[in-house]
Amino acid sequence: MLIPNNTKKALSQFAQTVVRESKSNVSKVSKKLYNSIDYDLRVHKQSFSLSFEMEEYGQYQDKGVSGTKKKYDTEYKYTTKRPPLAVFDKWIVKKKGIAPRDNKGKFQSRKSLQYLLSKSIFEQGIKPSLFFTKPFEKAFKDLDEEVIEAFALDTDKFLKQTLKK
Repeated sequence: MLIPNNTKKALSQFAQTVVRESKSNVSKVSKKLYNSIDYDLRVHKQSFSLSFEMEEYGQYQDKGVSGTKKKYDTEYKYTTKRPPLAVFDKWIVKKKGIAPRDNKGKFQSRKSLQYLLSKSIFEQGIKPSLFFTKPFEKAFKDLDEEVIEAFALDTDKFLKQTLKK
């Protein structure tokens, strides 16, 4: 059986480029999202499969989400349900260092701030970042020729092995 190593290598290099560039675009947004970006390349007897993986919310960060007042060219939109308040808790403290205090310097509840953030995102949406889409499209433009060339090398190798037998 022929193992199409050249084709596999070309697809693997494509996927690695997309992952590397996507991670460099998202590195400042979320460590969890950054760590989740990966690919899965599988070689079958007569085909290949290549898929990219990331946290689900990465799709919304990449493609954006239309709000009720501001619209983006995306398949995702807020209609009736707002983002849950809990998702903003760690973001407020760890990413932004916001800790509401009263006049005496005591910490206050972050619930009102969480509510305002949720309301704002619900109305204004999430602007598309294209952190994944741009690297994918850029690498995909060159993929066609690379795969054809690699497949030709694999086919040539297969024919030489077959004719020797």
